[in-house]
Amino acid sequence: MNDTAEKIPDPARRIIIALDVDNREKALELIGRLREAQVFKVGMELFTAEGPALLADLKTMDKSPFLDLKFHDIPNTVGEAARMAVRHGVFMMTLHTSGGAEMMARAAATAAEEAGKRNVQKPVLLGVTVLTSMKGPELQEIGMAADVRAQVQRLAGLARKAGLDGVVCSPQEIEIVRQEVGPGFSIVTPGIRPAWAATNDQKRIMTPSEAVEKGADYLVIGRPVTAAPSPREAFLKIVEEIKGRS
Repeated sequence: MNDTAEKIPDPARRIIIALDVDNREKALELIGRLREAQVFKVGMELFTAEGPALLADLKTMDKSPFLDLKFHDIPNTVGEAARMAVRHGVFMMTLHTSGGAEMMARAAATAAEEAGKRNVQKPVLLGVTVLTSMKGPELQEIGMAADVRAQVQRLAGLARKAGLDGVVCSPQEIEIVRQEVGPGFSIVTPGIRPAWAATNDQKRIMTPSEAVEKGADYLVIGRPVTAAPSPREAFLKIVEEIKGRS
């Protein structure tokens, strides 16, 4: 585990709230309503709409930004993107493991270099393995083997060797990833749905307590919280659900 991978202090910090909204006003409203939440994911839609200013908003509100743009490009380009993420003070960021070992290693090295220059903590670099919307047939369509578990396991091992701090995988692959990478490597899981929430468009899903039991370090949760009648009550309900399982 690299120096940036933290010991998780409390259940509330294990829950990453996905800000799946299309503008700053909606995002800030949600953040304000979720005062106990600490880590917020800014994905492609919101970042494209609002840019780095929203990351600054999160920092001002004493929240931890998770920049989820899933970088996948030539090594130099991804490395420089990681440098910019350091400058914006992000807590976590994602890149696609399918970009290859050289790309991941460049990102890790550049982020560490920039963090060292600025005397700040390096972001937790997470490698995205297989998207939770994909199953075997979808992998076959793009020329990959249909065995999702084997693909996730292979990519997780590659991410660790390249110097990343963790991976993103569906809850169904938590155990096989841990077998591949060992302890001290962060596992972040989307596809988390409490038993009382709808599944929407993600296929490989699991409840929060089940994911924690299997060894997930962080849980990415969006609509079950953000679309609830009371987002704060939904968030606190999930915190209570995982308290006894961590």
